[in-house]
Amino acid sequence: MLHWRPFPPWLANMRRHRHHLKALRDIALEHARDPHPDLASLARELGSVVHRDAIGLANDLAPLRQHRHGFRRMLLARRNAGHSSASVLLLSWPANHVTPTHDHAGLWGLEMSLHGALGVESWARSDEAGTWQLRGRDWLGPGDALWFDAGKENMHRCRNLSRQDIALSLHVYGGDLIDCNAYEQDAQSRRWRAQPQHLRIDGALRV
Repeated sequence: MLHWRPFPPWLANMRRHRHHLKALRDIALEHARDPHPDLASLARELGSVVHRDAIGLANDLAPLRQHRHGFRRMLLARRNAGHSSASVLLLSWPANHVTPTHDHAGLWGLEMSLHGALGVESWARSDEAGTWQLRGRDWLGPGDALWFDAGKENMHRCRNLSRQDIALSLHVYGGDLIDCNAYEQDAQSRRWRAQPQHLRIDGALRV
């Protein structure tokens, strides 16, 4: 079961007709009909909307950019039909906010910047020793995305690269990313320790 905090009045009173956010949501849900969607194709379609309709999308997101609040995960949509399920979230990042290093509970996922820029450090399991190995660092501007397949062990840490402005990002997962693990690396042994996390939903956006 999903649990979320009541969303504040300014969020409840935002315009209900956000056509560009709706377009992103609909594209994500259409691809998610497949239990194993083509994530590269999904990224291209979502990115084309972000680049083509940049001004309209900026207007859709303006109320979220104007309010200073903490890190928020807001639900755009979720579906659970047959053998496929998905959730679509909009995340709001305070200036310089950084997440713990975390996994994705074995779900497939795609994460795309809509406003501002995110820095992402990614790790994967080593085939030989089964230890975590740094896979790379990515910088995501509007329309840029990264994705990961279901069932593969991966973790990453994300940061809003701005020290002054809010960043906003779209996240699509093959299920409800509510329970996952955060990881800390021991300074001496260099081993990663997992800590269970329960993630909250901070209200739902009407589009």
